[in-house]
Amino acid sequence: MKLFKTDHGIILDHNEVYYRLHETDWDTVVNRDDLYEWLELQKSSLIPITFNEETPFPDILAPIGSQEVWASGVTYFRSRTARMEESEKAGGGSFYDRVYDAERPELFFKSLAWRVIGNHGTVRIRKDSGWDVPEPELTLFATTSGTLVGYTIGNDMSSRSIEGENPLYLPQAKSYTGSAALGPCLYVPAEPLPSDTLIDLSIVREGVEVFNGEVTLSQMKRKPEELLSYLFRELSFPQGCYLMTGTGIIPDSDFTLQQGDVVHITIEPIGTLTNVVG
Repeated sequence: MKLFKTDHGIILDHNEVYYRLHETDWDTVVNRDDLYEWLELQKSSLIPITFNEETPFPDILAPIGSQEVWASGVTYFRSRTARMEESEKAGGGSFYDRVYDAERPELFFKSLAWRVIGNHGTVRIRKDSGWDVPEPELTLFATTSGTLVGYTIGNDMSSRSIEGENPLYLPQAKSYTGSAALGPCLYVPAEPLPSDTLIDLSIVREGVEVFNGEVTLSQMKRKPEELLSYLFRELSFPQGCYLMTGTGIIPDSDFTLQQGDVVHITIEPIGTLTNVVG
């Protein structure tokens, strides 16, 4: 099942049959350890609604209420290699190698809810950065108890030039206005996503695809449950939390985003998150 946060309430999509939930507060709806079962119960008492040209689907908002967004780094071998490349001149290459092999994962704060960009919104590259990439990431949603109940797609916009100067610059490279996008929905399955789930990244410039890459979840060294267990060790989240799980798709070092680029991140069965670079 999919939950869409819209400007006309919360829409439940079950096999392309749509229902409008009576409950309108996002935090109240999603922060349930039994979210899938609760949605099944709600669906049984709701009347399906039809969208067409006369009654179009409402504008979709980022699937977030008051939750924080956190992120994970160096969870794929490719991200380890890329981080070592970007920090080589600063002497930080071996640092990321050690993070990849360490027991404790890299976790960092990414964004407050009010900074998060939704589907078809505009993400940004920093004005003081010369090497910028999108990072397509499966994003977990866990409730206050740390229970994984849903997934969405995340775009972890990153300044490789700033992070490459010094690992301590990570917050500036990762957290700035327009650096985090989520969408298009919160996918709530009965079972966890399988390891062969594919993440696809496409970057289009002036109508031409200039980059395409894909990776499966099986390439993750750190599993979702492990990442969440560390995040929730000494942090409390009153309304639950989103956690981006890292990327295994990173363009080569001669590529950088430009204003006007269109970034498409697809993870089925969640959907596609599309953002324009501003």
